[in-house]
Amino acid sequence: MECVRKFAGILVKDLYIARSNILVTIVSLVVLGFGLSFLLETSALLVLAPVAATTAAFISITSDAASKWNKNVITMPVSRNQIIGEKFLFYILLAVLGMLTALVPCAVLACFGMDITLHSLLLYGSIGMSATLLAGGISLPCAYLFDPEKSQIVFMMSFMASTGIITGLVLLINLVFPVKENILLAFHIVLIISVIWFFISYRIAVKVYRKRDIS
Repeated sequence: MECVRKFAGILVKDLYIARSNILVTIVSLVVLGFGLSFLLETSALLVLAPVAATTAAFISITSDAASKWNKNVITMPVSRNQIIGEKFLFYILLAVLGMLTALVPCAVLACFGMDITLHSLLLYGSIGMSATLLAGGISLPCAYLFDPEKSQIVFMMSFMASTGIITGLVLLINLVFPVKENILLAFHIVLIISVIWFFISYRIAVKVYRKRDIS
């Protein structure tokens, strides 16, 4: 029970530190959503929202290293699995928060007659979450493997890499069945693969963190 309480405390700590970044991201996404309505489908914001929201998770890892928090947390009654698990959970919570925030302008504009379909929401939501999980699966383990400067470069490149991976997966799926005729199914398969990769990435990050010399 004490272990669970400490785990929850670490998560609350990250949420507290990231609150200003989260607030700015939420406001920016809502404003951007209404702005996009004049140019593109507002539901396209679901692609950007989870990606933008999860930057706070990466910032929390680098700030922990800068403040020597890593030296303190390993003395607590929580395992290294849980320390890493908290960061991955924090990342997912931020992604979901970003997704929910993006739905606000979509819902408001739909009430005012804007043509926002469930199909477009599911499609863009799948793409956005897939890109976020693929990028996180690359950048989160690297945040513990490299120094902050190199980790930041990997973090920025991971989102570009995720788009390439999604494109490759779609092309592979297209060899099995025509993606254009089954686009939702195709991107839901991509999402499932992204979830599996994110879990594998967690296991990799745990192994990296166990071998790391905390100083």
